[in-house]
Amino acid sequence: MNIVRRIGASPRERGSASGQTCPDIFELADGSFAVIGTDVTEKLDAELPPDAARADYERIVRITRDTLVRAKSDIPNS
Repeated sequence: MNIVRRIGASPRERGSASGQTCPDIFELADGSFAVIGTDVTEKLDAELPPDAARADYERIVRITRDTLVRAKSDIPNS
């Protein structure tokens, strides 16, 4: 599993003073994506809709709206 590229603006470009410890999105070599975000699994697990579920090894993470909006142009259509 390898990171191919960042999707969207870097944390520093989004205003992080240190450019570290901020939400981030990466495209992986297999075409899937990896997300760095705040773990909110305990807060949102019970609120998942009936047709959603997560495995024990999966976590629900929160990223800022700005992180996702600024990544939109880098996300392929297919």
